[in-house]
Amino acid sequence: MRSESSESVVGLILAAGYSRRFGMQDKRTASFGDTGTLLSETLSRVTECFAHWYVVVREEDDLGALHLPLHTPVIRTCRASLGQGASMADAFAAIGELDGLRNCSAAAVLLGDMPYIQPDTISGLCVYADEQSLLRATYAGRPGHPVIFGRRFWTELTKVTGDRGGLDVIRQHPTCYREIPSADAGVCRDIDHLSDFTVAPETQ
Repeated sequence: MRSESSESVVGLILAAGYSRRFGMQDKRTASFGDTGTLLSETLSRVTECFAHWYVVVREEDDLGALHLPLHTPVIRTCRASLGQGASMADAFAAIGELDGLRNCSAAAVLLGDMPYIQPDTISGLCVYADEQSLLRATYAGRPGHPVIFGRRFWTELTKVTGDRGGLDVIRQHPTCYREIPSADAGVCRDIDHLSDFTVAPETQ
């Protein structure tokens, strides 16, 4: 459910990775539930929380092959092979230039392989967001997603690299960082292997 606070937070769903631990199949198109895919199920939960959201995909991705509507708002990265950090950097460079996001005070980063997270969890975290904050959902003391980056940090995030994503930015601004405990195990449950579809959230 979208909250008033999440109107000023743009959602970024990272879905450009190659997921080599999953096997030969493109993890994003793996069947999930009766009719959906892993990526489409994640989007169905996540996107209802935001007035503005974008899926970060590879430059060459075909939305039809990903089972996504052709009007899906996407940011394309040509650097997906360089790691999650490069995809994040391209995403933040893109949203920083969009006129329609000038009133957004923060961006919530989520992963395209997290179909168990509850929408209310995301909306609840957005309540704490502002331009100066760095926020992260946790479950049982474990850091998870979303991670929310105030607009103040967007320029720094255009320079992140590797698989660390925004962790270096968080570590450089410890006084702005806050972890928000959640009762939702889905904030820590992503799908890396086929077996993750059947393992209970509490054991992830």
